[in-house]
This record gives sequence, structure tokens and C-alpha cells, in this order.
Amino acid sequence: MAELGKVSGPAAKGDGGKEGKYLTFALGREEYGIGILKVKEIIGILPITPVPRTPGYMKGVINLRGKVIPVVDLRLKFGMEGIAATDRACIIVVEVSHPNGAVLTGVMVDSVSEVLNVKAGDIEEAPDFGVKLDTDYILGLTKMNGGVKILLEIDRVLGNGNGGF
Repeated sequence: MAELGKVSGPAAKGDGGKEGKYLTFALGREEYGIGILKVKEIIGILPITPVPRTPGYMKGVINLRGKVIPVVDLRLKFGMEGIAATDRACIIVVEVSHPNGAVLTGVMVDSVSEVLNVKAGDIEEAPDFGVKLDTDYILGLTKMNGGVKILLEIDRVLGNGNGGF
């Protein structure tokens, strides 16, 4: 689809690094966001080669211009029901932190929505659900257009050196 150019993103300005631009996408009826600086490009669904003995959410690997990149189905990672890819489904290629350096990983989503500029004052902490839940992968929540978007800490979502969930 398109490679993203350099734009400003979450930056440490006393706001915990949360203010900035986020690429938003849908999984079912829910909307999520990833800090734009983590996003390298958005591509259509490519043929995915399964890798034996990997978790169910790990769809396999793709060949992206000569680079082998692992692909995670975010629906399955979040415990949602898997669905067949539609014409709006795509793979967001993100750069995640890993103990051995940055790693490119593809995340399959139902559709990409837009790039939002989110101000620090519009971001709320993840709520206390009343029970002990690991919500470290949630960077925060933002209220936009009458709904709530969940801002993700993609390094923690994918569990690359940061525990995962």
C-alpha cells in the first residue's frame, strides 16, 4: 500500500511520551491506535508461510521485498474470534524493540482508519477493572468522535523483551 514518511509521534514532553500521532485501526467493532513512529508501512495481505510449532496467533512469515517478517494476527492475540481476511484487511509493519535491537513485525488488522493527533490531555490511563489484570500493553485511552480508542504499547503487545501478555 504505502510507506509512511517521517512525522512527529509520541514524544517525551512530560506527558509520559503519549502525546502525538497515532495510526488507528479496527478489530471488530473496537478501535485501537499505535504510535506512528512505530509504524513503518501498511501493506495488503500477502501470502503467509506458516511456521510449525508457533502460537495460534502467529500466522507465519511473509517475504517483504527480500526481508522475512513474522506476522501476528492481532484478533487472535487479543483472544477474539478469527475471521477470513476481507478486502479492507491489511498488515501494519511495525518496528518493535527487542533485546537484540529493533525488529520488524507485521500485525494483521481488519482495517486501517486514520492518523489521529492526540493531545496529552485527551489521554486517560487504563481503568482499574477491579481485579488484577495485566494492562501494561495499554498506553492509554482516548475519547474521539463519541467513542473510545485504545492506544497500544506495541512492544508490550508483541512481547518482544517487555513481558507481553
